Amino acid sequence: MTMKKLLCLLAAIPALATAQQKEKPAKTGYPLDYFRNPVDIPIYLAGNFGECRPGHFHSGIDIKTLGKENQPVHAAADGYVSRIKMEKGGFGHGLYITHPNGYTTLYAHLNKFAPAIQKYLETQQYDQKKWNLDLQLSPMQFPVKKGQQIAWSGNTGASSAPHLHFEIRNTKTEHPLNPELFGLPITDKIPPTPVEVVFYKGNVYEDNTVTVTLAKKGNEYKPVKTDNNRYGINNNVVDAPAGFTGIGINADDFMDGSDNTITFYTAQLYMDDSLQAQVTLDDVGYDETRYINAYADFKTKQQRRKWVQCLFQLPGNRLNNLFQNLNQNRGRLNLTDNKQHNIHIVLTDDNGNESVIAFKVNPVTVAADSAVTAPCTPFKAAQPNTFTDANIAFSLDDRQLYDDICFRYSSKEWAGGYSNKYSLHEPYVPLHHYFDLQIKPNKPIPFDLRSKVTLMYSDNKDEDGRAATATDKGWYKASVRNFGVYWLDIDTIPPTIKPIQKDGANLSKAKQITFEVKDAMTSVKTFGGYLDGKWICFEQHANLCFYAFDSHCPKGKHDLTFKAEDENGNVNTVHLSFTR
Repeated sequence: MTMKKLLCLLAAIPALATAQQKEKPAKTGYPLDYFRNPVDIPIYLAGNFGECRPGHFHSGIDIKTLGKENQPVHAAADGYVSRIKMEKGGFGHGLYITHPNGYTTLYAHLNKFAPAIQKYLETQQYDQKKWNLDLQLSPMQFPVKKGQQIAWSGNTGASSAPHLHFEIRNTKTEHPLNPELFGLPITDKIPPTPVEVVFYKGNVYEDNTVTVTLAKKGNEYKPVKTDNNRYGINNNVVDAPAGFTGIGINADDFMDGSDNTITFYTAQLYMDDSLQAQVTLDDVGYDETRYINAYADFKTKQQRRKWVQCLFQLPGNRLNNLFQNLNQNRGRLNLTDNKQHNIHIVLTDDNGNESVIAFKVNPVTVAADSAVTAPCTPFKAAQPNTFTDANIAFSLDDRQLYDDICFRYSSKEWAGGYSNKYSLHEPYVPLHHYFDLQIKPNKPIPFDLRSKVTLMYSDNKDEDGRAATATDKGWYKASVRNFGVYWLDIDTIPPTIKPIQKDGANLSKAKQITFEVKDAMTSVKTFGGYLDGKWICFEQHANLCFYAFDSHCPKGKHDLTFKAEDENGNVNTVHLSFTR
């Protein structure tokens, strides 16, 4: 069987025990006594800076809030509220404070803000008839003092449990920085726990390299703990394919008082005591955070649900700030001499706790696989690539691919839609940003349905779609960001709207009125609620749209109209009466 990833499992046991916590890493110029704990309870982390998340690096720390919402949240230092952002996903209800020392703090997944801020937000929402606002504020509107309450914690946005997401950013560059380097009161004496070491020979996403039998159980090794301060692999000797080999690490970290996994702060890779590569997770901008898919092995995450962080830099990985001291092979080990070498990996966390993995690599020459592969088109990383067939076309710019691939394409007839189903390479190969995909229908689309054309997508697990627009040549296009299977279909079905409360209900004791809103093929593009003919502020969270009763809904009987529209202009309306 062909493979390019040679995996060695390490200990799934506690990390190296250290009697004393080492000195906390310091970043030159970071103030260590400027910011306070933004909550009134000790800091226990559910997530830390630099953790691998789908499509991004985690940009702050997630502070636990005792498993519940509505904990007081305080300004971490003097400054002014400079931004209020309300969104369905992401940070949910977010508040930004700009400080005079060149930093900005973010407080996210909040419920309500302090009364004056909340009143200002609600006024803006009703004036603009829009709930998801992004408001920029002046220094004079809401100045705050260190320790002043600014909000209550919550579970809004892309949050799966109550907590406070807290960030410290460079105000000028807007880059999030590692908050644990600013002297916050966090106790952590537990070093990182290495779980798995991964060897990469050749291209990260192609299975056209060599096969090596590493152990009796295929590519897995039993964990070996050599002493109290080190981890080893396979009695300290690993057969690795000769050539230029990359190494990745799957590791967890923990902190005192929390069972949540977090990530390391630095990882250093040595060969024969010579530093080959170093990764430092302290500064990742939002403009570069999607390069997580170049840094972490996207294919392994998609197929095995594991985060493997590569200690070498792919050709299309532009996270130059993340990597230091790379060798001339961008972190890959030079094993072309067919000699045994000593390898060790040093992992440290944000508090200086350290774990070491030490072993030897024994280069092995293995014949390349001679299996016949399907025809493909070479695509180069860091270069533009274009593909055109009779009924499909797209172009990728020089940022799209992180590694070279040999692009595979196939077409399959499908009687149910308005085009064939086109398979564009593999969903486990990541693309960096959106591009226009154009497909030509293989049968005429009636004029009255041309505004209902949808570009459908499948990753062989799930299906979804987005509205497609016609070009001047009779093709249809939409912006997409993944390889996989695409085809054209028609969407004439409006969103479904399911009231959570019954028509005519007495809601005098309720806090809100809620609808579940879904669309089968695309997404809900717009929605709105009108109480007795007047706009009211409905908010969206996942598939729920809710209106929290406010001064715009006095006591008495009311008629409510709720409307939702999808990407193709299909509209559904529900009427409801209730008493408050």
